[in-house]
Amino acid sequence: MSDNVIIEKLDNIEKMLSEQNLLKKEVLNFSEACQYLDISESHLYKLTSRKQVPHFCPQGKKLYFNRLELDKWLQTNRKNTAEEVDREATDYILNNRKR
Repeated sequence: MSDNVIIEKLDNIEKMLSEQNLLKKEVLNFSEACQYLDISESHLYKLTSRKQVPHFCPQGKKLYFNRLELDKWLQTNRKNTAEEVDREATDYILNNRKR
């Protein structure tokens, strides 16, 4: 096995271990939250300054995030599938026919 392949596999293992550690933590710092959400630092700063993402700022400078609250936030604004929209439209038509 070549050195490059070994290094690549070790990098993959390191990345997977890092991701596992994030899943064990309840409170994430700013850089961990960026990694967890898979967004850039500038985007997360924008979201926090607009108060669009739940966060904590205990001493006025550093930002912290509750991982479970981030999970809930990620699941907001769910979009229905085309099948769900069709079913809702059909139900609406059937239930609101003029008699």
